[in-house]
Amino acid sequence: MTNEWPDGLPVNQVRIARPTDKLDEVVRFYSEGLGLKIVGFFHEHEGYSGYMLGLPGREYHLEFTQHSAGSPCPTPSRDNLLVFYIRDKAALDRIADRLSALGYHSVGAENPYWTEKGITIEDPDGWRVVLMNSLGI
Repeated sequence: MTNEWPDGLPVNQVRIARPTDKLDEVVRFYSEGLGLKIVGFFHEHEGYSGYMLGLPGREYHLEFTQHSAGSPCPTPSRDNLLVFYIRDKAALDRIADRLSALGYHSVGAENPYWTEKGITIEDPDGWRVVLMNSLGI
């Protein structure tokens, strides 16, 4: 396995973006609850407002946008997942506790694999985040 992007795909940043009608709640879930940092934001640009959240100094971000006329997003399946691999079980438990204090509790995973070592929690839009106690791949 390599730590470099393939020559034919010289990527320097990855951003996963999705709309929401619950921008403030979603940002609170991912920043205060999960612990991601707000790395950028914009307000009322062509009718859109949004936030980018990620790991400081990293090239990986989540972007959540909301249009002033509404931004309904489709209901995700229970197997649409964003997985965070966390080596330290105590740190994982602290994150789950923060989310629980905000009203976001664990839910049953669609795939039992995620239940074996992880905790699955739905964000305000019903998209699922898995906190996985593992080294990952």
